[in-house]
Amino acid sequence: MTAGSWGTVRIGSGAGFADDRVEPAVELAEHGELDYLVFECLAERTIALAQLQRRRDPRSGYNEWLAERMQAVLPVCARRGVRIVTNMGAANPLAAAEVVTGVARDAGLTGLRIAAVTGDDVLDLVERADSRLPELGGTVGSLGEDLVSANAYLGAAGVAEALADGADVVLTGRIADPSLYLAPLIHEFGWAPDDWDRLGRGLCAGHLLECAGQVTGGYFADPGRKEVPGLARLGFPIAEVTEDGVFTVTKVPGSGGRVTVATCVEQLLYEVHDPAAYVSADVVADFSGAELVQTGEDRVRVSGVSGHARPETLKVSVGYLDGYRGEGQISYAGPNAVARGRLALDIVRERLALTRVATTELQFELIGVDAVHRGAGASAAEPNEVRARVAGRTRGLADARRIGREVSSLWLNGPAGGAGATRQVEEVVAIASAFVPRDLVTTVVTFLEV
Repeated sequence: MTAGSWGTVRIGSGAGFADDRVEPAVELAEHGELDYLVFECLAERTIALAQLQRRRDPRSGYNEWLAERMQAVLPVCARRGVRIVTNMGAANPLAAAEVVTGVARDAGLTGLRIAAVTGDDVLDLVERADSRLPELGGTVGSLGEDLVSANAYLGAAGVAEALADGADVVLTGRIADPSLYLAPLIHEFGWAPDDWDRLGRGLCAGHLLECAGQVTGGYFADPGRKEVPGLARLGFPIAEVTEDGVFTVTKVPGSGGRVTVATCVEQLLYEVHDPAAYVSADVVADFSGAELVQTGEDRVRVSGVSGHARPETLKVSVGYLDGYRGEGQISYAGPNAVARGRLALDIVRERLALTRVATTELQFELIGVDAVHRGAGASAAEPNEVRARVAGRTRGLADARRIGREVSSLWLNGPAGGAGATRQVEEVVAIASAFVPRDLVTTVVTFLEV
């Protein structure tokens, strides 16, 4: 009998981004008394970059840490009956499912069902429709050969279907982040697809957990202002959800970090344009009436969330090539470091003009002085070390390479004491948004058996 049958479902957040730590997920699997462990690992650009990888190698395109994470948690999850849901499939959920199947076999596990949820790749659809790109003021067709990918933000339905069919591990591509957490609740509690209030509460639980350590104090910590203990062993959050959608955020006792009303409120408002209308693929959630109450140490109860009908369109993340970024950095330390750093930037600025390096954007900064706060200038206590950084956007690779080269040439041709010069070039993958009717997007669930 599942925990949901007893009235409460315990869901843990195993990751909040692609490169997150693995140890907190292991701690959750071993000591969290979970029903589900969720890994949310896709940022806006991540899937476009993954699509580029898949172009180069059809067997790739999933999260690079997938095998390591599964090796760490799959045996204990299988032993304890914890089901795993993750978007680490990225651009290639089917290949990711093969990887997980291999991990299970290597660990001697049997009787597992691994599901891949596909359908988010809507590149053909947006090309045929020549979908509008409101942020760019054009259409998909205007991107020409620079178009890389188009992935719709799916909702919870495909994952819920996979769970209903007995999946022990579910791998998806692009899916709305909190929908990864909502899907197990829909499956366990049998929530109707138009039960907007419960769906809104479930989505809220997912939103609070989707960034993992942020809600347990990781992104909250500010020494002397907002103290958080044990950040080096930060525990990741758990949501205890009841059938009516009311939930409590907590963590494994003894783990680092803390769960308070303040940590939860910061995460509740994170990346939310309108708290009364948080639009997602499954529901438009209303957080404006949320009540957060500290019910114990590292326990915050959340209620008062409601919901409204979901939108008739799905957001699509369109990836496209947007030129190159060239960068160079070099450090100056000791007396007069700021002045030498300024001179270095002036030299590179003049050199790029003299050699006619064509840029669409160009940035000069001293890290430690004005890299974040533009034009702030040196403080009264001038730093005795700075790092000069020049970065520029170009249409061509050759011009991008020349930016970093001019910085590294300061080793012998610039101010005294320059050291630690680095340079790099990368192709820029940019993101724009489009929208497609949800009834044109079909979700497919494919199973592999171990």
